[in-house]
Amino acid sequence: MKTGQRLKKPESYRVRTYRQLADQAELVVTQVRVQETDLHILASKNISFDLKERATELIVQYRLQLDNYIVRHPLFLATLDPLPMDFMAAPLVREMLAAGQKAGVGPMAAVAGAIAEFVGKALVADGIQEIIVENGGDIYLQRVKECTVAIFAGQSPLSYKVGLRLLASQMPVGVCTSSGTVGHSLSFGKADSVTVVAGSTALADAVATRLANEVGAKLSAKAGIERALATARQIEGLTGVVVICDELIGAIGAVELMNLA
Repeated sequence: MKTGQRLKKPESYRVRTYRQLADQAELVVTQVRVQETDLHILASKNISFDLKERATELIVQYRLQLDNYIVRHPLFLATLDPLPMDFMAAPLVREMLAAGQKAGVGPMAAVAGAIAEFVGKALVADGIQEIIVENGGDIYLQRVKECTVAIFAGQSPLSYKVGLRLLASQMPVGVCTSSGTVGHSLSFGKADSVTVVAGSTALADAVATRLANEVGAKLSAKAGIERALATARQIEGLTGVVVICDELIGAIGAVELMNLA
């Protein structure tokens, strides 16, 4: 374990109890799992095909692209640093490489967001008007009405009490959250949550990882939040960022915070 790395609670992500909080009244709910990929999909009703079957096909397709690339380029899986663009790679891989370059992290930091977006966009191309694809807390949204995304921030007193209001005009959009205290993903920080909104879900995922690392274990909550937001200002392509550490919260960009308490 590297210096500064914190042990987190993987069981809180395996159970995924937050999925029970989603408003499912207007959408059809489908759960699809292929190996480590575990998608919670909410889609428009009156679909003319089997959503679970189609989503499974898409997951297998994109995982195969990724797995084949990793066999030929094993550093893609292991590195924590950005890699150069490979224009001969599959679109999913190129999206992850680009996200890693912008965020200053390894490309695998973008994997959950990238798969969520690619599956979501493919389903929209198949004729689904509205879609929400959630992959381990990383979300791709395409809706025709505004919606609110609640922020889970572990043991922080602000957990589930703060949300983001997203307008229909902002979509499609990616909303991704990383944490130094909760979840199975590698993090070297102590933020309870870093939520990033961006047009690219892969970018949002990678940047959330980067910013969570910025809230260092040796920093105060206030200093850590300020450092993460300062870093976010230097990254192009972001709509907004929300950082929660203990009882403190900081935000930048075009995000509207909602009081859900």
